[in-house]
Amino acid sequence: MTSKPSATTISRENTLLQKILIAVDGSEHSARALHYVGMLLRDTRDAQVTLFHVLKPMPRELLEHGGSEDPAEEVRLAKKLQEAQEDWVRTESRFEHPILLTALELFGKTGFPLDRVTLKFGHEDDIAHTILDEARTGGYGTIVVSRQDSNRMKRFFGGGVTDQLLREASGYTLWVVE
Repeated sequence: MTSKPSATTISRENTLLQKILIAVDGSEHSARALHYVGMLLRDTRDAQVTLFHVLKPMPRELLEHGGSEDPAEEVRLAKKLQEAQEDWVRTESRFEHPILLTALELFGKTGFPLDRVTLKFGHEDDIAHTILDEARTGGYGTIVVSRQDSNRMKRFFGGGVTDQLLREASGYTLWVVE
């Protein structure tokens, strides 16, 4: 007999509200995870879900500016860089927003109430760390990810986002849907 995760767990704050972060990427694997969680929790009134998509890495030229010896120029360059980064995130979010909308539609088809679903983007080079950062800052108790079909060698050496989360997500309930 296989054990299944509990539909209702108590979060770190010892409240009845369970905040669940579901990482989505537009893949078939991600769709299966959405279906599983939606069907499992659709009648659980205290579950709040965030569908979370990590954008591709920011281009190198937007990671830092050249710097300046002049403090006033340094401030100007830093502000200009921050504006360029915010513009990039806005543009990429608009471009990849359909991934979240499709995920929301799939999740809604399970009967899970959409008024308890939030859509959110993250962006960083390291997808697993971005997911963990969101889980920490958002106060989530459960992280849901899908495992892509990977070859045996990659699984043996622990490659991939899911394997990294399995190693580093201590203190969280981690659901891995295959």
